[in-house]
Amino acid sequence: MTAKISYDDVEVGTELPAQTFGVTRATLVRYAGASGDFNPIHWNEKFAKEVGLPDVIAHGMFTMAEAVRVVTDWTGDPGAVVEYGVRFTKPVVVPNDDQGATIEVSGKVAAKLDGNTVRVDLVAMSAGQKVLGMSRAVVRLA
Repeated sequence: MTAKISYDDVEVGTELPAQTFGVTRATLVRYAGASGDFNPIHWNEKFAKEVGLPDVIAHGMFTMAEAVRVVTDWTGDPGAVVEYGVRFTKPVVVPNDDQGATIEVSGKVAAKLDGNTVRVDLVAMSAGQKVLGMSRAVVRLA
């Protein structure tokens, strides 16, 4: 696959379509099984609270993966992501109810770089708090 977005068609400030991702306790159990990360802070409410967390929290790598989906959906090619990094600033708290939590992600082109690449800055929010800081992806466009 190759990116469907042309380098010549984007400018600094181009906004990517924002997305919202739901996270439930069931989502966390499935992610734990797929990733092999069975840390009880991600599924055991009693344990999470004993170690000082407000409740069960989403895996950081899960949150990071959901956020970059805004970029991969925009480009149409997950392989277009050349670099990606974040700082974990706040946890995504996932209550034990029918609704869980949401992660709202927006992004925009922050810089045009060499080699048909752009830097996309992402903002990921949950419960009104920024959950990822310095969330940036370098993406190779068509």
